[in-house]
Amino acid sequence: MALALLASVALSLCASGPRDNCVHDGDTFWLDGEKVRIADIDAPELQARCARERDLALAARNRLLALLNAGPFTLRRSSRDRYGRTLAVVWSAGRSVGGVLVAEGLARQWDGVRRSWC
Repeated sequence: MALALLASVALSLCASGPRDNCVHDGDTFWLDGEKVRIADIDAPELQARCARERDLALAARNRLLALLNAGPFTLRRSSRDRYGRTLAVVWSAGRSVGGVLVAEGLARQWDGVRRSWC
C-alpha cells in the first residue's frame, strides 16, 4: 500500500471537460489527474433513480468537497477498480473521510453490493 500525504489542495466541483483537482460525487474525486474512488464507502449516485437519492447525492458531494478542502489529507491506496479508478481510503485530521460520510448518513459502508437509495 502506498501512502501519500498531501498538502492542502484547493478542490472544486468537477465541470465537463478535463478534470483536475475536483470532486465528482460523494465517493469519487480527481487529484492531479488521478481519478480516486473512496474504497470503503458507497455514496448515492448523481444520476439518481429518485428525488431522495439525488438530494443525498448532492449533499454527499458537497460534504466530500468540504472535508477534502478542510486541510491536508492522506490517501491509502489499495488497488484499481474495473473502471481504472484508484481505490483508496482517505484520512483527514485523524478520521476516515468515508467514515464521516457514513456517520452523517451521506454514504454507506461498502460491502461489495450496490443497493438502492430510493
